[in-house]
This record gives sequence, C-alpha cells and structure tokens, in this order.
Amino acid sequence: MNYEETVAKLQSLRNHGSRFGIDRMRELDAALGAPSRAFPAIHVAGTNGKGSTCAMIEAVQRAHGRTTGLYTSPHLVRLGERVQINRRALSERAILAYCEELFPVAESQGRRDPELAPSFFEFMTAMAFLSFAREPVEVAVVEVGLGGRLDATNILEKPLVTVITSIGFDHMDLLGDTLGKIAAEKAGILKPGVPLALGLVPPEAEAVIRARAAQLGVVVHSVRERYRFSPEAGIDLPEPPETNLSGDHQRANAALALLACELASGALPFDEATARRALTRVDWSARWQTFELSDRRRLILDVAHNEEGARALESNLARLAREGAPIHAVVGVLGLDRAAPLLAGVARHAASITLVRPDNERACTLEELSACVPSGFPGTVRQGRLEEIFPSKGVCAHGEPGSVVVVAGSVYLAGEVLARFAEEKVCDEYARLQDRLPGRP
Repeated sequence: MNYEETVAKLQSLRNHGSRFGIDRMRELDAALGAPSRAFPAIHVAGTNGKGSTCAMIEAVQRAHGRTTGLYTSPHLVRLGERVQINRRALSERAILAYCEELFPVAESQGRRDPELAPSFFEFMTAMAFLSFAREPVEVAVVEVGLGGRLDATNILEKPLVTVITSIGFDHMDLLGDTLGKIAAEKAGILKPGVPLALGLVPPEAEAVIRARAAQLGVVVHSVRERYRFSPEAGIDLPEPPETNLSGDHQRANAALALLACELASGALPFDEATARRALTRVDWSARWQTFELSDRRRLILDVAHNEEGARALESNLARLAREGAPIHAVVGVLGLDRAAPLLAGVARHAASITLVRPDNERACTLEELSACVPSGFPGTVRQGRLEEIFPSKGVCAHGEPGSVVVVAGSVYLAGEVLARFAEEKVCDEYARLQDRLPGRP
C-alpha cells in the first residue's frame, strides 16, 4: 500500500471507536515480542499539562546527550508527530513499514476474537513501543491517552517514574463526576515501588492519590513540597524553574518535569544546571505559541480546552490585555461543558470573539457556542470559517494593525490553523486520524 492507502486503512480502525481496557494491548504487545519492556520509561498522566510536561522531560533528557523517545496524542497536523525520536517525528516511510508489519498481527488477533481487535490508539501505541525498542532509545517519555488505569499505555510494567500533572473536571462521562473518582483513574498508572512525581492537584484528588500510593508502597514527591508557588507558601523553598513556555502553569509543569528527572537520576544521571537550561528551550506547539504577522499584529495559538485550561488561558489573556493591544479571539471547542468556562474567560479580555467549528463530529455548533458567550459581553461576536480567517499559508486576514489574534480551544482547531497557516500544504490527516472517545466513530 502507498501512504494514502495506509492512512485509509488506519482510518478504518476508527470505525470501532476507542475502547477502555488494556487486555487487547497486552495481547498485541506480547504478539510483537513485548517491546514495552525493552526501554526505560517515564509515564505521565493528568487532566492538563501532560503534553507540555512530557516535552519538558524529553528536553531535559536529550540535553544530557541521551537518545529519547516521545509518545503523545493527539497530533496537531501529521500522524508522525505522535511518535518521535530525538524530537524527529516518525516519517511516512517508517509509518508504512510499521503498518505493513502490524496490520497482519492486529488482524490475526481480531480473527481469534473480535473483542481483541486493536483500536487506533492501541495500534499507534504498539507502533511507538516498537520504534522505541528498535532504535533503541535510552529513555521514552510516554503520555497517557485518556485516564490512566485502563489506558493502553498502562501496559508499562516498571517505569522509572510515574507523573501526575493535574486533576480537573474533563471526560467525566468516562472517568467519573468527582475529583476523587477522576484522581483514582489517573492513579491507576502507579506501580509498586515506583516513585510518583505529583503536580499541583486539589486536596480531594491528592488524598485519593496518596491513599493509592500507600497501598502500593509508592513514595510520593510533590512539587508543592519542593517549590514555592505563592509568596506565603514555604518561604524557604526555591522558586519553580524558568521555562520558555508562557504562563504560571507552565512553570508548575517545569517544576514537575525537573522533579521527575531528579527521581529518575538513579538510572539516568542528572545535572541540574543542564536540566534548567533545557527547560528554557522547550519546543511544544500551540501552547501560547506566538507568530509575528504584518502590520504589527500577532497571532497566538493555545489549546486551552477545558475548565482548568480556561483558567490558565485567562491568566495569559489578562497579562496580554495589560499590554494595551486589542485582542480578537477565535474560539472553537468540543463540548458545551468546555465551551462555557472558556468563553466566559475570553469575554473578560477580548475586544471581539469569532466563533468557528473545528472539523470534528464532537465540535460545538456555532449556535451552541453563541449561547455560551456571556450576555453582558460588550464586544463584537461573529461566526466565521477558518478558510476566511487563514486564506493561505502564512496569511491571517483577521484583526487590525497592532492587534493580537488569539486562537483558543480544541487541539483539533489548533491543528487546522497550523495546517493552513504554517505548513507547506494543507493536510487532512489531523481530521481523519485524531482520537475519538470510546464508542464513538
């Protein structure tokens, strides 16, 4: 098969949706010779900040001269972004080769028992683990796809460190309707005797995580106990490390990444000065990513897409508003529970809001988004299309001279903007091969 045919066949896996549970992944991994056991790993879960923290940990490890693997999801534009070695995305040629090897194994598994037919995410997880085993990488940083306990990545039996970045309300239909229930699912990645690096999580969630850790003999190392995040908290504690990614939440992520690398230092020797320099050179797209436009305009992309992310976005918007330039927001979100807090925060700082619908079947309609804009918003609200806002590569037709255009919301929206604005050609992989929730096509 050529690449387009391979992409189409991968797309066919989407017809079954994603499914919780790790039995299928264990079967697939065993059939491939257990590549999950062939490399040291750092396993990262959390509601928000997983991707940024993974990118930071990877940057620190690569700065120490190690060959690194990085597995994250979803991708922004191209499928190969999910599986990276030394921050080089998997090439189309490599994807073709892995698919040629994996399809017969996956199909054989499905013939034995239809319930064992791997999902798209499980297929990609197997591709990542094979890639990391064969390079081989000296450490792989692996992001949980959804939840933790029943996520395909949780076949990692003995990671060097587990990490939980944050706990907030998201995917409640799958993970539970309280912070404690959600925390229990995230804490499912804990392994006996493996240290946990814990981010800034609410007390209710922390209690659940610590209780599970105690059951497993896991030592919990909290960034709140290691760094000072407010003037009144721990006057003798150091400030969190600096990072080039914008926002106080990213400094918290940087502190967590530094802590995780310290905890892994028995297997991966660690120099703090090298690590801190690496944290100021992290490459991670669409996290308050800024482009300079013509007429003194700026374009900022941010994937804040849930209630916790909306708070971080508003903090950055408040800082931006103090600079005095008009802010024109472009917003597209998946799910009304996400849209309401996001648009409430945006409305407090934007001069105008343009509502768009990301290319995803779960995206809010323009009418649903309009209903979420606060009634007292004094600015302009309009409905738009991305092809009008970004008519060609490198061109943004939005905003007046000296203004700032902020695109916020879904990861899928950011991917579409990057494909239109920053890529050599618009590609449709992001729409066809992004993750779907369990039971949904």
